[in-house]
Amino acid sequence: MQREREGKLHFPLKYKIVKKMKKIEAIIRKSKFEEVKDALYEAGIEFFSFWDVRGVGQAREGRVYRGVIYDTSTIERTKLEIIVRDKNVGKTVQTLLSSARTGEIGDGKIFILPIEESYRIRTGESGDESLFIKGKEE
Repeated sequence: MQREREGKLHFPLKYKIVKKMKKIEAIIRKSKFEEVKDALYEAGIEFFSFWDVRGVGQAREGRVYRGVIYDTSTIERTKLEIIVRDKNVGKTVQTLLSSARTGEIGDGKIFILPIEESYRIRTGESGDESLFIKGKEE
C-alpha cells in the first residue's frame, strides 16, 4: 500500500466506498456516562470520543443555593461520537438505549449519520478496515 516517493512514504488516497460506516452521536446524562462506557466496552465498542456539553431541552435542572432553588436554563450532558461498521450499528444503538435510559425526560438523543470514508493515519488503511484491528473482530 505504501510507495516511496523522494524519500517520503506516500499513501495513495483512494476515494471509494467499499463497506459502509456510520457515525453515532449520542447525548446522554452525565450521571450515566460510566455505565454507558462500561456497556459499550462489553458490547465490543472499544473506542469513542466524548465531550461535556450544555444544551437546552424539555428537562430543567434546578440548582439549590442557600436554600433557594434556581432554574438553570441549560442542561449539562455528555456527547459521545462513535464511528462503527454498518454491522455494529444495531448493537451499539441497543447498548446506548439500554444503558443510558432512566425513563425520565432528559435521557438524551441518538443520531446516526453516514460516513463516506475513513483512514488510519499510521498505516494508511482506508474504509471500514481502518476502524478495527484485524484478527480481533470478525
